[in-house]
Amino acid sequence: MKTLTFAAIDALTQQAEQSPRARMNQNLHTSLDDPIQRLAIAMEPATYIRPHLHCLTWELLTALRGRFVVLTFDEAGVVTDRKVLGDDTSVTETAASVHHTVLSLDPGGVIFEVKHGPYRPFVESDYASWSAPADTPEAAEFMEWVKTAQVGERWAT
Repeated sequence: MKTLTFAAIDALTQQAEQSPRARMNQNLHTSLDDPIQRLAIAMEPATYIRPHLHCLTWELLTALRGRFVVLTFDEAGVVTDRKVLGDDTSVTETAASVHHTVLSLDPGGVIFEVKHGPYRPFVESDYASWSAPADTPEAAEFMEWVKTAQVGERWAT
């Protein structure tokens, strides 16, 4: 039996706090080639998840600890849905080929993700063309905007 103990979640959170990207994951799947990827991701509020899509798979998220804003977007960058995992929502599933982002609202937040494998690193075409690359002032501004962005609004750089 595979488990994810509270002690393991605490350790994962500590690793995320030390990470330059402000996040760290622990896989429950045994191989990056597994057909279903299952992982816990500790995410500090400072981590930037650039709006992206997965062409071949849906993505299921649930909060294990803390709250997370999950936004989906149309091709032009207009918010099409907004949920706060750990607050008003327990689980979200984003369809394949839909741009989305996640923002941790709380220090020590841990989210659980499930999606089809095998693991495939992101390529530039997976990212929303209107989104800011990581480590830019625009990315930091985008993260602030995500906290309150509502359906029908559009990110404007």
